[in-house]
Amino acid sequence: MALHLHLLSDSTGETLEMLAKAALAQFDDPEVIRHFWPMVRSRQHLDRIVEELAENPGLVVYTLVNPEVRGRLEKRCRALGLPLLAPLDPLTALLEDRLGQEAQGRPGRQHIMDDAYFARVDAIQYTIAHDDGTACEDWEEADIVLAGVSRSSKTPTSIYLANRGYKVANMPLVVESPPPPALFALRGPLVVGLTTAPRRLIEIRRHRLLSLNEMTKTAYVDEEKVEQEVAFARRLFADNGWPVIDVTRRSIEETAAAIIKLLGERRARSQPPRPGIKPI
Repeated sequence: MALHLHLLSDSTGETLEMLAKAALAQFDDPEVIRHFWPMVRSRQHLDRIVEELAENPGLVVYTLVNPEVRGRLEKRCRALGLPLLAPLDPLTALLEDRLGQEAQGRPGRQHIMDDAYFARVDAIQYTIAHDDGTACEDWEEADIVLAGVSRSSKTPTSIYLANRGYKVANMPLVVESPPPPALFALRGPLVVGLTTAPRRLIEIRRHRLLSLNEMTKTAYVDEEKVEQEVAFARRLFADNGWPVIDVTRRSIEETAAAIIKLLGERRARSQPPRPGIKPI
């Protein structure tokens, strides 16, 4: 029997969806019907949702901070005999204890349009404008520059990082066309090489060609040519001392996390030690 999973949020619900996705990933093909209820901020809205809860009883997971709406949901769920969980409560309680102050209880506060928000918008605009080797004269403004052969996840990784607030440019590597000198003159950005197993790369490229209704018997998917491409890219990375990430078995999120870690380590090394602390 399928489990009805009701996700209620007083904001966009991104956090709740990610938590649910992470938890469900621990199970093998669970039969779960998700009901997503974002922007729940009034009693009237909640009452309409409760009718759905009664029709499709299951597990209720919520991130509601308004005491009145939250209390009403809890009361109605108890009356219906539905299990419910507020996953952020334990973390909020610990933070209140350690920070010595009470949480404000304002919905959607993580989405306010502050400096960080506009910096993220700027990062997304920059990244889109510097995709696929475009505008290399501006690469010094980037936080990260990704290099790799075609279909090595450069663009999706760049966009994901941009949504995290990082300005990213990316450069496709082609054996017959050397990268622009600007790539080798960079001092500010972290240059990262992305590589992948040739056979996996061929699979991805074939799927790409099929989706475009193009011929699949070309040098683009020729095994020998692809191996030469990958070897060329690896030599370039090694010659320039750039860190390399093999994306063969990594998701975009995992690749981005590894890049963020590299950037954090680089920035930590570049900062002068604090007084009284000897560098290791």
